[in-house]
Amino acid sequence: MSTCSRCGAQFGCAMADGTPGPCWCTEMPPVVAVPVEGGAAACWCPACLKAHIEARKNSMDQPAPDSYSRS
Repeated sequence: MSTCSRCGAQFGCAMADGTPGPCWCTEMPPVVAVPVEGGAAACWCPACLKAHIEARKNSMDQPAPDSYSRS
């Protein structure tokens, strides 16, 4: 079992647990790099990764603020 470095939840990670097949996270959109803490990959649980991807997607959907000042 792995521990989410973001919320502390326990979850299964095929790469860390050494189980056959790809990890569940390979099915997620490649939106963010795996966080690295202390020189080692620090995986997030499914809930945290999904929430982070949604937040990133939502922030990218927002229009950029108008940088021109109109007087």
